[in-house]
Amino acid sequence: MIDRTALFCDIPLAARIERAEEEFIAVWNEAVRRRRGPAGGFAMPVAGGVASYAEPDSPINKVAGLGFAGRPEPAEFDKIEQAYAERGAPVQAEVASLADPALLEVLAARGYRLVSFENVLGRALGDAVELIAPPGIEVRPCGDDEFEAWVEVVVEASLHPDTQGVPWQEDFPREILENAERDTAGLVRRYLATSDGIPAGGGSMRIADGIAQLTGAATAPAFRRRGIQSALLAARLADATAAGCDVAVITVQPGSKSQQNAQRRGFDLLYHRAVLTSVS
Repeated sequence: MIDRTALFCDIPLAARIERAEEEFIAVWNEAVRRRRGPAGGFAMPVAGGVASYAEPDSPINKVAGLGFAGRPEPAEFDKIEQAYAERGAPVQAEVASLADPALLEVLAARGYRLVSFENVLGRALGDAVELIAPPGIEVRPCGDDEFEAWVEVVVEASLHPDTQGVPWQEDFPREILENAERDTAGLVRRYLATSDGIPAGGGSMRIADGIAQLTGAATAPAFRRRGIQSALLAARLADATAAGCDVAVITVQPGSKSQQNAQRRGFDLLYHRAVLTSVS
């Protein structure tokens, strides 16, 4: 076994990762508003982060990236909470454990409660990445002619998540998941995994500021435990390295199969995100 130094995450690196996340949510929100029209959605900058509402039940209806560029003023939160209330939605705020601790005090004072955690994992890049090719499995960039097959397999897999570890707090309807994948079509690189030519899984990646954001991967239930997740991970890491990225990050549920697979491929736990919601 080759010795490896774990990736240490200090506050500047966490701020860089959270900034990339905030930027991704903002451009994703723009894509939703292009599809639905400008009315209804919003993306408000707030203290270095973003308050996003895209459409009902959207996975990007959240406040993200806070705690690294000053504290939001009470008036800012008043405006944000009013905007969500007008759309009948609670405010969900994600706060990194390396963010300004005073932010949690601010949210607690406003009545927010903790509902879940996410783990942010990272891996330093630079060395060559060994690709993984399980028997019968092929991973390749997804072309436009395969986009519909990619959407179908990723959405179907997402509707039947692996049960290991802490489950995601939210479940999303098929229509919302399909919208989300289509809206990000021009924002991420897509990868299709096939098993003997049959679509079996898919993944995506976004590159920003030298960070490879692994923005999702899923394997259809019938093809799980065949190494597809590891193959998708290796393919994206290899491309991120070739693109000059110095770090790759992935967000997972604590104790999940995704976390286990990532740590086997050299990812380290960098920090947690606390997920808090407003009390109606």
